[in-house]
Amino acid sequence: MPKDTLTIIDNRTEKSYEIPVQYGAIDAMALRKIKVDPSDFGLMTYDPGFANTASCKSAITYIDGDKGILLYRGYPIQQLAEKSTYLETAYLLLNGDLPSASALKLWQGEINIHTMIHENIKDFMKGFRYDAHPMAMLMSTVAALSTFYSDAKTIQDPASRHLQVVRLIGKMITLAAFAYRHSMGMRYIYPDNELTYTGNFLNMMYRIAGPYEINRVYERALDILFILHADHEQNCGTHVLRSVASSHVDPYTAVTAAIGALYGPLHGGANEAVIRMLMEIGSKDRVPEYVRRVKAGEFRLMGFGHRVYKSYDPRAKIIKEIAYEVFAQTAPSPLLEVALELERIALEDEYFVARKLYPNVDFYSGLIYQAMGFPITIFPVLFAIPRVTGWLAQWLEFIADDEQKIARPRQLYLGKPERDYVPIGART
Repeated sequence: MPKDTLTIIDNRTEKSYEIPVQYGAIDAMALRKIKVDPSDFGLMTYDPGFANTASCKSAITYIDGDKGILLYRGYPIQQLAEKSTYLETAYLLLNGDLPSASALKLWQGEINIHTMIHENIKDFMKGFRYDAHPMAMLMSTVAALSTFYSDAKTIQDPASRHLQVVRLIGKMITLAAFAYRHSMGMRYIYPDNELTYTGNFLNMMYRIAGPYEINRVYERALDILFILHADHEQNCGTHVLRSVASSHVDPYTAVTAAIGALYGPLHGGANEAVIRMLMEIGSKDRVPEYVRRVKAGEFRLMGFGHRVYKSYDPRAKIIKEIAYEVFAQTAPSPLLEVALELERIALEDEYFVARKLYPNVDFYSGLIYQAMGFPITIFPVLFAIPRVTGWLAQWLEFIADDEQKIARPRQLYLGKPERDYVPIGART
């Protein structure tokens, strides 16, 4: 009978070690037993970017990158995008199961109650320059919320944790809309809790004077996009959230750190980079030359390839369908023609196929947001709004995990050995 162990022979000492294998992994601390002599610290692993290191056990999101599978709590993302709503999916991620009709109604009511923000937040936002980036404003105002809700520090209290969850999910759309309207020099529009979550957001973003007629196609498209972005396993932002949360700080501060990670162009800013690339290409006939330059190594093809997915990103397939529905409501986008031609050529070119560079979630999402009237600067904010649900689900899971400790990665020190201080006059 094969044993669930890994046998390691250290050729330095010719000693043999048997290490248990569980869930397809070994305990990194077991490697510390492998030493050259008793004074040796023990063996470590070196893994920049955590490419092959699991930092936690999680039951929230499952990804099979080779097969293009994404599951939330076991449910395929395609089914949730087709049949669910963002708030129902949020409940699923946070609680582990889909809600009953009565539980969903209660949950939606809780979120609606907490869409309002303290009036002092408006005064706080006045301090930003007119051209402040909406993502920086969102990050700052979420951090400021920790000063309004001192009870958030009682993270071991389940009732307090639940209250902070509904507060954050409810207020995200309001903070995001206020950040946008500040950047546009427009008066703030307060939440209307008779509307859906995404309808409420659109109303706060775009209402000018009198009633705002919500485009139902946009409303549903945004709901689906929020579902697709709600969680994505241990990505950069989620890792940052868990790491900061390990100090037992309040959730507003932990989420602020995650927003900061998402702000980067390699994370939440990728769909903006796609739009700028398509604008640089300009027209369909210039695509072949652009692809040639990519293959020559002049620059990367934005919106293609993924750290996890080695086949077509399942979210990208759903987004492509949404794109056609949204574009049917607007004037034809010249960038769509460029995008379709770029996708066609890349999927037929052996260079990209061999490297498994398929379209990812960012390739079409920016086009959709642009068609709906969102400026490029708001794109990462639209990512952060739904991702806060995944972050909070991960935060709740982290707090309940007895195996977790404060984050403290090791390093391989390659600097100078110990040496004596030399007075400045004696230095060469």
